[in-house]
Amino acid sequence: MNRKLMPPLNVVQNCYVVRNLEEACQRFSDIYGVGPFVGGGEGGVLEDHVYRGAPAAPVRLRAAFVQSGDLNIELLEPVSDGPSAIHDIFPNGETGFHHVAVFTEDYEAERDRFVGLGMPVASEFTIFGGLRICYIDARETLGHMIELYPEAEALRALYRRTREAAQTWDGEQLIVPF
Repeated sequence: MNRKLMPPLNVVQNCYVVRNLEEACQRFSDIYGVGPFVGGGEGGVLEDHVYRGAPAAPVRLRAAFVQSGDLNIELLEPVSDGPSAIHDIFPNGETGFHHVAVFTEDYEAERDRFVGLGMPVASEFTIFGGLRICYIDARETLGHMIELYPEAEALRALYRRTREAAQTWDGEQLIVPF
C-alpha cells in the first residue's frame, strides 16, 4: 500500500503498563503536573481476543487516561495474566512504556500494511460492544507496540472527555470515573 495515498498516522497516545493504577496516577501527576485521570474503577475487558492468530481469553485491565498538551497518556494495569500483547513486553509484572496509539481511516488496510512490513498483529479484540482494535508488534522496528484504532466516535469521545477534563481541572480530584 502506498503511504502517499493514505493520510499520515498521527500518534495520539503513549501508554505505560503499571503495577498499581492509583499510585501510578499520583506519580505521573507529581512528576508532570497533569490531571485529572479519567477512568480507574473496576476495569475493562478486551473481548473477542485473538492472540497471534488464535482465539484467547479476554484481557482484563484497569486504565486511566490523562491529557498532557496534545498527547493523551494511558496508564494500564493488567488484571488478567493470560497471553496478550501486554504480557509479550511485560511477562512478569514489569512496568514501562508499552505502545503508541494511532487512528486510521481504513483499519483493515492499515493493519494489513503493518503486517506486510513485518510487524505482526499481537492481539486483536473488541471494545465498546464491538469496535475492533489491535496491537501491532513493532518491537523489532520501534521497540514498542502500536495500538491501531479505526475512526470511531466512541473513541474520539473518550479523547475529548480527557482533554476537556484537563482544561477544567482544579487540582483536587486526581481520578474521575468514566
